[in-house]
This record gives sequence, C-alpha cells and structure tokens, in this order.
Amino acid sequence: MNYRSIFRADLFAGQTIMVTGGGSGIGRATAVELASLGAHVVLVGRTAEKLTAVAHEISRLGGEASTFTCNIREEAQVQALFAAVLAAHGALHGLVNNAGGQFLSPAEFISQKGFHAVVETNLTGTFLMCREAYSQYMRDHGGVIVNMLMENWRGFPGMVHSAAARAGIENLTKTLAVEWARSGVRINAVAPGLIESSGLDNYPDVAKQFIQNVVQDIPFKRMGTESETAAAIVFLLSPGASYISGESIRIDGASSLWRKTWEIEDHNNAPPPFNGFEP
Repeated sequence: MNYRSIFRADLFAGQTIMVTGGGSGIGRATAVELASLGAHVVLVGRTAEKLTAVAHEISRLGGEASTFTCNIREEAQVQALFAAVLAAHGALHGLVNNAGGQFLSPAEFISQKGFHAVVETNLTGTFLMCREAYSQYMRDHGGVIVNMLMENWRGFPGMVHSAAARAGIENLTKTLAVEWARSGVRINAVAPGLIESSGLDNYPDVAKQFIQNVVQDIPFKRMGTESETAAAIVFLLSPGASYISGESIRIDGASSLWRKTWEIEDHNNAPPPFNGFEP
C-alpha cells in the first residue's frame, strides 16, 4: 500500500476498526492509514457514495474496507450499525468517532434548532457510538476509542454550538475512561487546530479568507495536515498508548497556547508538513 505511515506495516493486522465520517477529510486519511497497517476498516457515514469511493481507494492500494451508512444522531440506527458490523466481522477492536458537523455563525444568529442539530450530532452522536461500542462488544472484550474535539481551549467565537458540544465530548472522554477501565477499554481524544482539510471547502469564500488570516496567528505559521491528525489517532489506537486513557492530544501547532502576549515574527521554520498521501 502506498500510504507513507510512520508505523510498522502490520501494526493492526487482524483487527477491525470503525471510522465514522470516513468518506472525506481526516476520517478518510485515518481510514487509509489504518488499512495500510493491516486493519479491516469499517467506514461509516451518511453518504454511501463517499464511503464507497474511499473503500475503492483502499482496495486499489491493497487494503480492506467495508461501508455502512448511519446517522449517528439516531439511536436505533446506531444500535443497528453495531449489530450489523459485529455480525459481519465478529469483533470491533477500535472506534474512531470522527463524524461531526457545524457551521459558522455568531451566537446571536443561531436558532435553537440549529444549536440542537450540532450538539445532537457532535455530542449525542459521539455518546451513542461510545455506548453501543461498549455495550455490544467492548464491555466483554476491551477495546480502544478515539473521540474528536476541536481547538477550543479559549472558547471558539463563531462556533458556539460546536465548541459547547466538543467541550462536552472532552468530559465524556474523561468520564468514560474511568467508568470503563474495568473492562480494559481505553478512550482518548484528539483536538485538531486549523487543519488543511477537505472540510474547509464547505465554508463560504469570506470565511476562507478569514482562515488564511488566522494562519498568521498560529505559532507554526501554517495549517496542519489530515495526515498529521491521522497519525496521532493511530498512535492512540496502538499498543504504544496502552497506558494512556482519558487524555486529549492537541494537534494545533501551539496555537492554543498563544494569547498574543508574545510577538511571533514571520518565519518559515516550522517542521515541514507531513502528508502520507505523497509518494
């Protein structure tokens, strides 16, 4: 397989790992990397065409993947998803809760319906996925879960709905790490900062220009890559992280640490971006 992972090729051989939101962006990069390391990747999302395209990509590169459509906000669909995956594969060793969604808006213009939609997808959906992974398999067999946060340690003006939901996911992660330790379940989270991902294509042009300006406020003076995020997720799924649970890893070029109290001159000295899809 031609994905340039930094991990050994057979790291997840014989394992089944589910990735939600696997049809694009960080989910796709994570799925391709896991498949390159021997995992059978279960791609989950709402759009079958996107999932199928990634599954074909993985197949062409020599990996294995299957696809399942599911709206993670719907409890019955989530329950049916895990039942179907376990019936097909017999095990679920890892779960990456990457799926989510939000939109840019000042808080005063967000309706109750819009707020609830984001919270239900990001927070409630993550909870349902965690609960069913545990109830239907991991309670008796152990396993690893990685949840998705965002760089909102100082709040996140313009995305109050997602910031609130992701803050809830962080505490959910910590709480479940304690409750489920008795079953041998590890659960952690990653918090990407500004990532050069296909998800940025969904934003209007004015937001894209704003994002380019924000890059200058990142100490590294660049965005992160999907592969850099995927690598952190893969590490947390790996045996090398076997004593890590309840933690959140920031993948943000130190942006969450800087409050403009220290001038960062323009530079080109950040570590070069890592892109596993490059030859």
